Amino acid sequence: MTTLISILIPALNEEANVRRAYDRVLTVFEDLDGYEPEIIFTDNHSDDDTFLILSEIAQNDPNVRVIRFSKNVGYQASVLTGYRAARGACAIQLDCDLQDPPELIPHMLDLWKQGHQVVYGVRRSLPDGRITAFARRFFYALIDRISEDNLPRNAGEFRLTDRRILDELKRVDDRSPYVRGLISGMGFSQIGFEYDRQARLEGETKFPFRAMLSLAIDGLINHSLLPLRLASYISLLVGLGTFLLMMFYIIAKLVFGQDWPAGFATTTVLLLLSMTLNAMFLGILGEYIGRIFIQSKNLHQPLIEAQLNAPDGLSETENPHSVAGDKTKAPDAAE
Repeated sequence: MTTLISILIPALNEEANVRRAYDRVLTVFEDLDGYEPEIIFTDNHSDDDTFLILSEIAQNDPNVRVIRFSKNVGYQASVLTGYRAARGACAIQLDCDLQDPPELIPHMLDLWKQGHQVVYGVRRSLPDGRITAFARRFFYALIDRISEDNLPRNAGEFRLTDRRILDELKRVDDRSPYVRGLISGMGFSQIGFEYDRQARLEGETKFPFRAMLSLAIDGLINHSLLPLRLASYISLLVGLGTFLLMMFYIIAKLVFGQDWPAGFATTTVLLLLSMTLNAMFLGILGEYIGRIFIQSKNLHQPLIEAQLNAPDGLSETENPHSVAGDKTKAPDAAE
């Protein structure tokens, strides 16, 4: 009896990598007895030949499923949709650029068989430049420090997730998800293993500094109340400092007869300081309120434009984000 394993591969303009990723995964499973792969590509509305190549692959291999979104819904929403669509006993997320080597899948399955519900890769080395690598590691350390969840340091998206957690992810209703944190925060038995991340061979990275900064903000806000508490603490400190300064002026004036000059500069500085603090804290509040607004309005829900090799009877309950789209078999690639 074979065990179905879902391989989740998000793709955005990866025409140079999708076939290579497919071939590498197949090669790994050829040497694995008792396991059968279900490869799920989530195409984040690529504007190159990615979807055409995936259509050709899906037409020739019924074990390949392709989910194409009607627009670019973002990396995290794309990944979460893939997890919800997985039918395997566990799911393994793999980047299409193959920086996370598929050849480590057997090791992940061995750790899973030992009873761990989550198996994640810990990046021992990074192919990024020094500044980017430092920024990544600093973010991992910071979010682990301030988060109420146990978020492993230097762990990316390369992970195995058990069916138990996959079922729980179907219940998640989050318009700005941070999937790594969602899975880590669910608990169960989680174990990491070290590996060296490879350099991208083809194509351009989909995570420039701006995208990494956006992901960092999502991670901090979704898994920590520290920004709000920090605003409260600083407000209290500034208020206390202002009160003590006011008492100092009053005592010096009334008790010691100090004749203070008209303090235009002091007043201006204090006004600018208070305005700056107010603007900063309102910005922090705005980040949280914006997410509440998006959640309450049910906005930005990914719409599926097309599905290739979707299993018969797939319902919205099994894949809540499949609110639109064609659930037919793979079309002819020439259409």
